[in-house]
Amino acid sequence: QVQLVESGGGLVQAGGSLRLSCAASGSIFSINVMGWYRQAPGKQRELVAAIAAGGSTNYTDSVKGRFTISRDNAKNTVYLQMNSLKPEDTAVYYCNADVFYVTHRISRSNYWGQGTQVTVSS
Repeated sequence: QVQLVESGGGLVQAGGSLRLSCAASGSIFSINVMGWYRQAPGKQRELVAAIAAGGSTNYTDSVKGRFTISRDNAKNTVYLQMNSLKPEDTAVYYCNADVFYVTHRISRSNYWGQGTQVTVSS
């Protein structure tokens, strides 16, 4: 019923910037929290940043001051602006959304995007 499509990953040198986007589509009634997670090779998936519908945000300590999460509720889209990138930021980045969707009633489920690779070279 709902799809999340990410874009914006790529290869960048240390100190550079990238902007990730994630657009949700489908039978959406509303979206609660949207977030970005990442998973590096051999490591567990971790929360990078999250934003509530009202705009409150939280970040993992390692990205505070460098990454900014934002959302456009009218477009059901969440963004992650990543500045001052470091090699340790290299990972597959996944979008996540807590979605209320419409079938014959309003239901709630959690969705993941397909992931986008971010590679930071030293």
